[in-house]
Amino acid sequence: MSRTVRAYAITAEAVARERERVGGDLENMDISRVIELDKLDLPDVGPNAVHMRILAASAEHNIAHAATADTVNIAEARGGRMFPGNSALGEVLEVGPAVTDFKAGDIVITHCNGDPDEFGFPKRIWAYDQPESIGWYGEESVVGDWQLISAPLDCGLNLWEIAALPLRAPTAYHMWRRALGIYRLKVPVERQAVLNVMGFGGGVSELFLQLAKSEGHNAFFCSGSPERREALEKFGIVGIDQKRFNRFAGNDDVKAFRKHVSQLTNGADMHIVCDMLRGPVFPAGLAVAAREGVNTSAGWQLSQVVEYNSTLMSVKQVTLDHTHYETIYGCHAATELYGKVFRPTVHKEIYSFEDLPRAFHEMYQNTQTGIPIIRITDDMPDSVKGLI
Repeated sequence: MSRTVRAYAITAEAVARERERVGGDLENMDISRVIELDKLDLPDVGPNAVHMRILAASAEHNIAHAATADTVNIAEARGGRMFPGNSALGEVLEVGPAVTDFKAGDIVITHCNGDPDEFGFPKRIWAYDQPESIGWYGEESVVGDWQLISAPLDCGLNLWEIAALPLRAPTAYHMWRRALGIYRLKVPVERQAVLNVMGFGGGVSELFLQLAKSEGHNAFFCSGSPERREALEKFGIVGIDQKRFNRFAGNDDVKAFRKHVSQLTNGADMHIVCDMLRGPVFPAGLAVAAREGVNTSAGWQLSQVVEYNSTLMSVKQVTLDHTHYETIYGCHAATELYGKVFRPTVHKEIYSFEDLPRAFHEMYQNTQTGIPIIRITDDMPDSVKGLI
């Protein structure tokens, strides 16, 4: 029998209303006005389906794209209404008769590979551009068993830290393996064992750098948040204050940053950069790339179009690598590194379900001190109470 629950939605109407309110100035949009609490009718639990209640979820940047329609009006493309949320931690309530890997009471995390291609990489992302997909910013959900991974409750992380990782950890894991593999095609280990690796401030970059550091490389975190820099410095990752360089607003700022990085690395520069390949950090990331360097990115955080000097990049043998998200196998592998390598920085406030819209607006304003987590329910199962 179907069941109706509360879930957050984004509608094309709400996007248009807010864009009109600010006269099309996306920077002044209030995302909390666009993400609205709605009702969702859950489907019946099919043979390979799992009914779960959501315990916690992390805020993800693709919501900003959906709420502002900055790159594509995805809510309109999805028929005028979408239920977002592609990262969650939940408790299994019921499983279909063909499900063998999960049972009622299990604690699980999701992945968002919505439509794997022949090699396992996603053509679509669940709860974003995958048609008919329903996200997990709601009280309950019915999903396919292939979309779930057992949560590693014994990994040494608390519940909020585990909830921060289902989308970010596979992304970082995929990006690091690709970037390192590309670099090693050009420069083998016996020619240069230790690399300089830099990431620009964000949850994926933090995890990317933790992977690099765990493998013995020099890691540098460029962020405007002193709290996030301090958190990573505890792991031996060197912090660089992005605000010191005016967030790379002009050529002089980029030049100053280039000089600073050269001094930090004794002239070697950065062999691998975790970048967004667009927006203000793009020229800065390219400016500090070493010869044979790799600049890797996932998604399209600020725009869809970039410009760069291809002649210079060719002469320097620099590779720009566009990535997206992991395979399902890769998501499982990344989960094995929770607590061993991945130790995320979580924002100091754990938001309530009712405060989810505010969490996303504050993420959009870039005022948070770590990855924002939303506690969906106050009624936590006994199996996780010790992790809170």
